[in-house]
Amino acid sequence: MTEAGTTREWARHWQCAELPDLDLLRARYVRHTFPRHSHEGFVLAAVTSGVEDVGLPGGSLRAGPGTVIMINPEVPHTARAGVAEGWVYATLYPSAQVVDDIAADATGRRGTVRFAEAGVRDPQAARLIADVHRAAEEGNALAADSVLRVLVAGLLDRHGRAPQTGVPHSAGSRDAARARAVLEERMERPPTLEALAAELGTSPFALLRAFKKRYGMPPHTWLTDARVRRARRMLDAGTPPADAAVAVGFTDQPHLNRHFTRIVGVPPGAYRRERARTYKTGGDPGP
Repeated sequence: MTEAGTTREWARHWQCAELPDLDLLRARYVRHTFPRHSHEGFVLAAVTSGVEDVGLPGGSLRAGPGTVIMINPEVPHTARAGVAEGWVYATLYPSAQVVDDIAADATGRRGTVRFAEAGVRDPQAARLIADVHRAAEEGNALAADSVLRVLVAGLLDRHGRAPQTGVPHSAGSRDAARARAVLEERMERPPTLEALAAELGTSPFALLRAFKKRYGMPPHTWLTDARVRRARRMLDAGTPPADAAVAVGFTDQPHLNRHFTRIVGVPPGAYRRERARTYKTGGDPGP
């Protein structure tokens, strides 16, 4: 990070101890770019200054102040600055279960819910995202939880879509799912694409095409994202970054540091310190 006034970046990624299924990120990014990745849960972000360019399967989104970004679970996306001064935003990462539970409680709609739009001009929702951050930073879990529920219920009412019914998958899609399971199981020492395809009884090119169609990224990109996800869970449990790096298949800690920082937005050491401080102080990590 640089210290020049026009290019200084900062970021804080943390949790409120009483809300373990919600991650929070406040940041200003200028040069940082997020590579293609996805999340197990939802992304709800409010840009407060500058412009964020978000790359999505359906095209790009330019998000300025007052814009709320809503990314559904497992949707691959990228992000970078859309203007020279970068962008500042507050982001909430509620788990899919939290959003589904809020939908069922507020609307009676049961099943897996999703947002129909990735970006909307919604100043009211943007203010509520800021209010969740403010309450969590003050250690007021009751307020943070309450405002989060009002926020999600309102967004689903205005921008949600009905739960999808089951859709039969093609043989290629099933091969992609089987390949994903193999990569998850053998994350430390994954097979080559050729070996993986042979094991599944298909061709490398057919598997590559099917995997990218189903998951929005090729297997090697998906694997890097999955390794970072598993490393996050290990850091949450108190595993040192160096041990987590080896356990998920990175060659060393610098390799983990590079990919973790690009995808999560903060280095693994800073991420782990915030987790430790949150649970040590009971949910008020301080300024």
